[in-house]
Amino acid sequence: MAGLFITGTDTETGKTFVTRLLIHLLQQQGLRVSAMKPVASGAGQINGQLRNEDALALADAANSKADYSLVNPYVFSEPVSPHIAAARAGVEIDLDKINDCYHILQQQSDLVVVEGVGGWYAPLSMHCTVADMAEKLQLPVVLVVGLRLGCLNHALLSAQAIRQSGLPFAGWIANSLTDQFTAEDENIETLQHFLHDIPFLGAVAYQSQSKHTPAHTITLSKSDIALY
Repeated sequence: MAGLFITGTDTETGKTFVTRLLIHLLQQQGLRVSAMKPVASGAGQINGQLRNEDALALADAANSKADYSLVNPYVFSEPVSPHIAAARAGVEIDLDKINDCYHILQQQSDLVVVEGVGGWYAPLSMHCTVADMAEKLQLPVVLVVGLRLGCLNHALLSAQAIRQSGLPFAGWIANSLTDQFTAEDENIETLQHFLHDIPFLGAVAYQSQSKHTPAHTITLSKSDIALY
């Protein structure tokens, strides 16, 4: 087995929360799962080392443990777009390095779940985007749609771009971001109509989502992602 690449319709769509749920679901199938957050901006010092909260949450969820430098090879302190954070830190994000880290993780697990940063076209430098990183890794893509006003346009544009990449489109997940969005069902139905050729893997109900506490309301079926 290889892995999955998790992307979102935007930043703050609950990618890390959903990625942890997927990791736990895959582990329930008896798989050794590694987690990876190749690029993260927004980090603090822990024992003198920069650490990103999302990357730590993913590493904690994985049952195939690895050194932090493999899980999160590029981490920046400022919570800004990765290409800006990297430029301010004097670092050039190297997709070959990310690919090398991925393959090391792959060798020690059955499957690697990789979470992107921001949305599909979020810049990693002035020369590449998250889409380029996904294409470098050659992984099936799961799109997390954060349910809120505007998500339909963001989801359809993201889906079109993912299709155009030529990568396998493993499916999409609807993630509830608030209990105040009253049109969730209609939005999901609309997306199911327009994304009828892409597997709908399920929905995650809102429940004061925490990166550190997996929810149990996701409606994913084990068989939905068993092929990956």
